[in-house]
Amino acid sequence: MRVQIYFFTLCISLHFFSSDILAQRIIKTEVLVAGGGTGGTAAAIQAARSGVKTILVEPTSWLGGMFTAAGVSCADGNDSLPSGIWQAFRQALYDHYGTTQLATGWVSSTCFEPHVGDSIFKAWSAGEPNLTVMHSWHLLRAMKEKNKVTGAIFKNDKGQTIEIHSVICIDATELGDLFAVAGAEYDIGTEDPMESKEKMAPGKTNIIQDATWVAVLKDYGPGTDKTIVKPANYNPQTYYCCCTSAPCTGSPYKTDARGMLDYGKLPGNKYMINWPAHGNDYYMNVVNENDEQRNKTYELARQHTLGFVYFIQTELGFKNLGLADDELNKGLAFIPYNREGRRVKGLVRFNVNHILDPYHQQENLYRTGIAVGDYPVDHHHGQNPNTPQIQFPAIPSFNVPLGVLVPEIIQGLIVCEKGVSVSNIVNGATRLQPVVILTGQAAGVLAAWCIKNNKQPAEADVRDIQQQLLDRKCYLMPYVDVLTKDNDWVAIQRIGLTGILRGTGKAEGWENKTYFYPDSFVTVSELSRNIFQLVGKTVYSNDTSRINAMNLSPIISFLKKVIVNEAGRSSGLVDPVFDGVIDERVFRYCNLANFSRERPLIRREVAVLLDKIVHPFLSFRVDIKGNCIYSSR
Repeated sequence: MRVQIYFFTLCISLHFFSSDILAQRIIKTEVLVAGGGTGGTAAAIQAARSGVKTILVEPTSWLGGMFTAAGVSCADGNDSLPSGIWQAFRQALYDHYGTTQLATGWVSSTCFEPHVGDSIFKAWSAGEPNLTVMHSWHLLRAMKEKNKVTGAIFKNDKGQTIEIHSVICIDATELGDLFAVAGAEYDIGTEDPMESKEKMAPGKTNIIQDATWVAVLKDYGPGTDKTIVKPANYNPQTYYCCCTSAPCTGSPYKTDARGMLDYGKLPGNKYMINWPAHGNDYYMNVVNENDEQRNKTYELARQHTLGFVYFIQTELGFKNLGLADDELNKGLAFIPYNREGRRVKGLVRFNVNHILDPYHQQENLYRTGIAVGDYPVDHHHGQNPNTPQIQFPAIPSFNVPLGVLVPEIIQGLIVCEKGVSVSNIVNGATRLQPVVILTGQAAGVLAAWCIKNNKQPAEADVRDIQQQLLDRKCYLMPYVDVLTKDNDWVAIQRIGLTGILRGTGKAEGWENKTYFYPDSFVTVSELSRNIFQLVGKTVYSNDTSRINAMNLSPIISFLKKVIVNEAGRSSGLVDPVFDGVIDERVFRYCNLANFSRERPLIRREVAVLLDKIVHPFLSFRVDIKGNCIYSSR
């Protein structure tokens, strides 16, 4: 009997001891990524690939966020910018479907089933020995030492908690929850023009963009009836003007029901229901609410989408289209598509003026670019009649500056996803999936750099971070006419980042462009003007002749002299092959052909010669705000 009591007591003790261990686990890592969304997954994978121990914590059972768990599996933008992990993701889709033709829906050239995207991200993550992924854990609070984030505490649905201590944290939450609880300053909603420095800013409100609870429908074949149960409080008039096939007392969206469905048509006879025009967009601002409050509002958004599905099935006659039983949460997204949440106040605040005039002499943020985007400013405000009117400007493509990832007052923390430091207006262009996945990749590179160099994000070596991204085929300047397979791509990207040769931006509808024009000519005055902005010293003036080997030689000599004089040393960054004259030997050294002293040089040749001989990308380094600093290397 005594033995049985002892054994029972021992079992009970072990049970409580084990539960206590589970309830208060403590883990240490180098990089902690809070949120496995589109940007967070990219950040975690890239940090791990950069050689640092990384833990990714995600509240759902999926990876990929808005691309997958939120069901927004038709990509918006960057179709002509095959950059970094974004292009790798597209290639994985091409491999899965056996085709590069994924424009199954007219909204995008890259449409896929959400579960396929999730499987790609999970396969990538599983292949990284430096990466641990933890699902079904929710952020509880941040851990700090003075002004530095040292980790975070998470809770699961069983009430267990876990402490993860890290050197660097990355906030990749959907709404900016980590940097908020860490004490970083942030903005929510529209801005005053005096604050954002944008003349079209409508004034300060807490109004954010509409969200969407996406559904995926599947065609179950002719004659089938997959009509769902009529949702509570269903009102068909809510959806009357969604298309020309629906009854409408106002102005319907100018497409019929089939066109509306084909908007988000996916492979496998499925349809992404993410329709803004009297469809399933839904206004909610739950940013500062707790999980319980958020979930109550989320249920209203889900019911709104179910009402739209019921409307499609009954009023529009598509009973054969039912919620996909093999997709997401029985056809409904796991999380809402939040287009906007908190926006951290970073070391840099990226506003629309930086996009419209990237070469402005007072602010040269383009020099610090770490990601690219080509989507226009696109806000969803159809469901909130109180939203002030905003005249969105037509913009060219753009690059995203490094400083938007770094909070202004908090150390140990990097921000990606939609919470980066941009204006409310610019959020409409940077929130899209390809931009977010690329800023996430940059966040991963930055985090690994901090670990390896024992530095804070604010101390980042911009050129080092950029070179690592270039090594991974990431566009830093959005030159649509020079692809990564071009032998001169790296040189042109690096020279573009110095501003010595500049791109020309054009607003072109839903896919904006910036052209480098690699085969056009450049004049002496243009080159001189750009160099003056870089180094503050004059080379030539008012010489409109085209650059050739003869007049480029003294320009390179001038740059060499500036480097030597300003750095106070004999610079090893100026290649010794150059002795003051560009000749056939120098051309061969730079892998260029057809040497002639007199013929005009095209822009690609000038870029290669400058990059190979003078190395201005490294010689004239920049700080995180784009200010030129001379290299100490």
